[in-house]
Amino acid sequence: MPLVMGILYIVPTPVGNMEDMTFRAIRILKEVDLVLAEDTRTSSKLLKHYEIHNQLMSHHKFNEHGTSANIVSRLQAGENVALISDAGTPGISDPGFFLVREAVRAGIEVQCLPGATAFVPALVSSALPCDRFAFEGFLPQKKGRQTKLESLRDEQRTMIFYESPYRVVKTLQQFADTYGPERQVSVCREISKIHEESVRGTLAEVIAHFKEHEPKGEIVIILAGNDNKEQINKQK
Repeated sequence: MPLVMGILYIVPTPVGNMEDMTFRAIRILKEVDLVLAEDTRTSSKLLKHYEIHNQLMSHHKFNEHGTSANIVSRLQAGENVALISDAGTPGISDPGFFLVREAVRAGIEVQCLPGATAFVPALVSSALPCDRFAFEGFLPQKKGRQTKLESLRDEQRTMIFYESPYRVVKTLQQFADTYGPERQVSVCREISKIHEESVRGTLAEVIAHFKEHEPKGEIVIILAGNDNKEQINKQK
């Protein structure tokens, strides 16, 4: 009788409000043999909230290369495994890609559940074009940062960045220096939480706002792409 391999489930978790968890995600987390968590301390609170009593195993960017082989072996042996991150969809600026790649290479079925991710609500509520966009995640903190910014100078699609509240003003200022202070931007913070807020305007206006009001919480920056028509008009 051929061995039936298990399934690797990629399960999104709330980025803020606990009610953003789906019924299917809760069911899967209760049914699998093992739950992989970016931080078991954070995830144990979520599982406790939904009365999910399952084995938790640490799986993060510092150990994923060492643990993935064992996880793939367990999947090949027929166990079902779920991967979650601290918030949002694993693989989006979080651990996940390496394990998914190794599982697919081993012929294991991978199912990613639809669910919460921070950049989608930030993008849609930004009032900037969202039919085409470029997800950039976190910029390099030091080496290669300015080179990356320069490489996006002619990007016409709306751009999405994740940033720490401690670096928001600095990053926005770098955007203004590179792309001009009149470029439109929307900074969304604390998505799906009580103090959710979107600050929209030119880079100069939004920088002024956050210099007066200290930014707090998780931050998503939605930056308008380069408008070639606007650039042509300026040159005339």
